[in-house]
Amino acid sequence: MYIRMPMITVRVDQELKTKMEEHPEVNWSEVIRKAIRDELEKVGKRDVATALLLNEKNRISGQQTESSEEIRRWRSLLTPQ
Repeated sequence: MYIRMPMITVRVDQELKTKMEEHPEVNWSEVIRKAIRDELEKVGKRDVATALLLNEKNRISGQQTESSEEIRRWRSLLTPQ
């Protein structure tokens, strides 16, 4: 079963393209999808780490906010408008 997905274009230099063509057995689209997923996961973890650090900074400085309020604020920043 084929699932239609949005298409993106990735540009590579000729040297890289030539090396890719030497390995037709590799599904380069899947390699790129995995790299994008991995990067998004790292970015998400950095966002959570930043939120935790800011929450701790606020706690120490006495600017304590309600945790659920802070979570909603971060979610709104991370959610595309």
